[in-house]
Amino acid sequence: MSGRKGPMKQARASRPLSDVTVIDFGQIFQGPYASLLMAKAGAFVVKVEPPRGEPGRRRAEAGKSATLPFAMLNQNKHAITLNLKHERGRALLEEMVRRTDVLLENFSPGTMDDLGVGWSRLREVNPRLIYATGTGFGISGPDRDNLAMDMTIQAASGIMSVTGFPGGPPVKAGPTLVDFMGGIHLYAGIVTALYDRDRSGVGRLVEVAMQEAVWSSLAASYDYHYRTGEVPPRTGNRQSGLNSAPYNVFQSADGHVAIHVVTEKHWQNLLKAMGREELKDDPRFATNAARVAHMDETDALVEAWTRTLPKMEVFARTRSYRIPCAPVRTAPEVMNDPHMHARGMLQRIEHPELGEIVVPTTPLRLHGTDKVAAVPSPTIGQHNTEIYGGWLGLSNTEIAQLQETGVI
Repeated sequence: MSGRKGPMKQARASRPLSDVTVIDFGQIFQGPYASLLMAKAGAFVVKVEPPRGEPGRRRAEAGKSATLPFAMLNQNKHAITLNLKHERGRALLEEMVRRTDVLLENFSPGTMDDLGVGWSRLREVNPRLIYATGTGFGISGPDRDNLAMDMTIQAASGIMSVTGFPGGPPVKAGPTLVDFMGGIHLYAGIVTALYDRDRSGVGRLVEVAMQEAVWSSLAASYDYHYRTGEVPPRTGNRQSGLNSAPYNVFQSADGHVAIHVVTEKHWQNLLKAMGREELKDDPRFATNAARVAHMDETDALVEAWTRTLPKMEVFARTRSYRIPCAPVRTAPEVMNDPHMHARGMLQRIEHPELGEIVVPTTPLRLHGTDKVAAVPSPTIGQHNTEIYGGWLGLSNTEIAQLQETGVI
């Protein structure tokens, strides 16, 4: 598919993207996550950074070039440095593009165009190229040039408006959801375009706007507005549309548990678990509509029970009755989750700078394919000689000159 030659060519394996070569200009989270998913599906990913490294490295401790997030998102990649402000640097990029299937970037709109190596130029260099760009608001429209970070998109998209407790201020979601949802959609767009290219023979521009990637996540809030005509409120840990009960996080004897009753069977089983079966015909709780109308009473009833037990005991009892419930776990608990380690989603690797760390593999389970072993994230320019020499065929003298002149 890519025409990869020489030492760059991997043995053909049962990996869906093993014939795909990716030039990865991804930075921070969104772009690197999309290219990580490609690398874990077997693609050959060349991470391109400016000589001082991408911004994701700059939060590292003194003497190190990696943080834990950087190490998580840049496994299985080959790292090179390249200065696109240098004419020779742009020429080297075009040489790589001629041998490449996908170029991925998540710069501000127009950045690559301003450097003379955007889609309009690179499509001429390689008509089969898939050029993928991830932005905050898209590459067109009146908001195109608005500065976009995860939190600002959470604000602009409406996520923050419905996050927090009633009467309190808007709150961002704890994790960087927008960046990663943008990365997932960028990966999906790239793979869709690759599929189409196998039929059409030509590449295309793929763009994903983070604001658009998260729009559908507010479905319950949009429904609330549709039903009531009012602005959806912040509901704390209750369901965003305020049309399901019990749906909340409840205090336990040693922490918290999340319980979401979806069906009437769940509710009947929860009454059994709580030892309150006498309430099964109580008109306040007999249906979901009744429980919503008496939401405070419903929540108080459930929490009166959960407070008497440790969170893992609440979980064990609800699990035995097939009630949707989970203990509220901390980040360290999740990093050491026996289930995800047993499934191979998480694994411990030895990183040359960070020591033993926990990294993800990929949530995309394509059964019958060979698993890609984890390779620690590279240092800045670690593979300059391998890529510029082994792939592009430059001599050691030429590579040394590129370093001396600041091209790489």
